[in-house]
Amino acid sequence: MSEDPVGSTLRTGPVLGIYAHPDDAEISAGGTMAKWVAAGREVHLLVLTNGDRGSSDPSQDRAELAATRLTETEAAAAFLGLASARSLGIADGELANTHDVREAVIRRIREVRAETVISVDPTAWFFENRYYNHSDHRTAGEIALDAVFPGAGNPHYFSEHLEEGLDVSEVHDVWLGWTNEANHIEDISGYFDAKVAALARHESQLEQGIAFFEEFLAKEAVELGEKIGASHAEDFRVLDLS
Repeated sequence: MSEDPVGSTLRTGPVLGIYAHPDDAEISAGGTMAKWVAAGREVHLLVLTNGDRGSSDPSQDRAELAATRLTETEAAAAFLGLASARSLGIADGELANTHDVREAVIRRIREVRAETVISVDPTAWFFENRYYNHSDHRTAGEIALDAVFPGAGNPHYFSEHLEEGLDVSEVHDVWLGWTNEANHIEDISGYFDAKVAALARHESQLEQGIAFFEEFLAKEAVELGEKIGASHAEDFRVLDLS
């Protein structure tokens, strides 16, 4: 596994993160996104669901929770210095790779002129014998890939965008976290604390406290960092489309 297989860390253009749930970006790639912001990249976030089922309390009002999670998403994005954070507002657990959802994602890619898209690997169903991936996660990755190619760069996909003044947008590289087929380890030394602090803004999801997540994420980040001589790291399946 190489430290930089495609030279993608040298890119300087806009980034769009495409994730299923309000806290997925921070857990999967918070350190990398913070690092890109610090390097001067314009990083945007698009969350596909509203996270309204993110509670084990049967008395929790879903509409109230959705509103809370949007506020938390905006707070975390502001902490990381993201250029924008938006939600499509789809109900948690009901994400599907439909024509309308792809249109919205392709529109956003074209609006921000994304050079890099960061999301999750839709092929990762099982993680060892202890966890299998949420359907929303897999679907988000699938939507992201379909929006990038052949969608965003092809004028015959959602040509009404062009009529509105939006031009096609070619994405140069895609970074997929939560993968079983990583080919790149990104050094996030100096940015792990920002990752955890941003995650802490999602207070509604921290029933066990941020200490649990900090310990869990730190163990993984340290183990990955050891592979490249860094204090902390995140791994990805990076696709070079250039």
